[in-house]
Amino acid sequence: MITTTALATLPVAAEPGFSFTTGMDYSTGKYGGTESTDIFYFPFTGKYEADKYTLKLTVPYLQVTGPGNVVRDVGQIGTASTTRTKQSGLGDIVVAGTYIMYEGRANGTLVDVTARIKFGTADAAKGLGTGKNDYALQADLYKTLGKNTVFGTLGYKVMGSPADVTLNNVFYASLGAGHQYSQETSAGLILDLREKASATGYAQQELTAYVSHKLGKTWKAQAYAVKGFSDGSPEWGAGAMFTAAF
Repeated sequence: MITTTALATLPVAAEPGFSFTTGMDYSTGKYGGTESTDIFYFPFTGKYEADKYTLKLTVPYLQVTGPGNVVRDVGQIGTASTTRTKQSGLGDIVVAGTYIMYEGRANGTLVDVTARIKFGTADAAKGLGTGKNDYALQADLYKTLGKNTVFGTLGYKVMGSPADVTLNNVFYASLGAGHQYSQETSAGLILDLREKASATGYAQQELTAYVSHKLGKTWKAQAYAVKGFSDGSPEWGAGAMFTAAF
């Protein structure tokens, strides 16, 4: 899955502060094979915001049940096992830094740039990851129109290749819109696209529907559902996230 915690509200330069997010993401699909792969993903994310800068660290726990040749956010690589296995452990740790390049409060437009490193901390022998680092750079554009926000992403990811598989560097993009129903509640849709990452893999195409609700001044809850439209994406997925601000 590409998108797991997208929130279609316009970011703004912020006062210094920390937040913590956790929850669960589930997805299932055959990814072009004959056996399904079921993935549970439990992220633990700390975020620090100050003025135009945001720094984020995600440490996930992962459980994968399937033929052993599907890696989350990559798709099918390598050869499928003849039996289904269940593997679990530490996922890939991700560090990301975002800078707001342009903030037009008068016209409701914002542009930011994010650099992201995915460290290959997941056990490749268990099929939990590639065991290699990935590097990504992306630009995001947000535009508010009354209570509505439209937004898009364009990015490029340099994929680290394990010893027996060659992974392709890929472009990825997203386009979405959200509506602010009240001060507490918003909802929207996001279309995610990505080139295929391997010769045996497939491009990703998936649609996410989400809802976000503030629970007082410090807590926020999000729920979402995902439908895949290609063999590179899960057939479907769903998740819920909870954020506490400090």
